[in-house]
Amino acid sequence: MKKALFIFFFICSATIIAEAQCPMCKTAIESGMKDGHTKGRGLNDGILYLLATPYLAIAAIGGVWYYKNNYSKS
Repeated sequence: MKKALFIFFFICSATIIAEAQCPMCKTAIESGMKDGHTKGRGLNDGILYLLATPYLAIAAIGGVWYYKNNYSKS
C-alpha cells in the first residue's frame, strides 16, 4: 500500500512539473518568432504528430484484436 501511495504522489508531482514547461516553451517560441526566427513554425505540427502516435498505435492494436477475434470464429 505504501508503495502504491508513493507512486501516486510521484506521478502527481511529475505532472505539475511538466505543466509548467508548456508556457515557458510557448513564450520562448513567440519571442523567437518576433525576432524573425522560423524554427517555431513547425512546433504545432510536431505536437500534433506526437499526440496522434499513441492513439494510432492503440487503434491498430485494437483493430487487429477485433478482426482476429471476430473472423477466427467463422
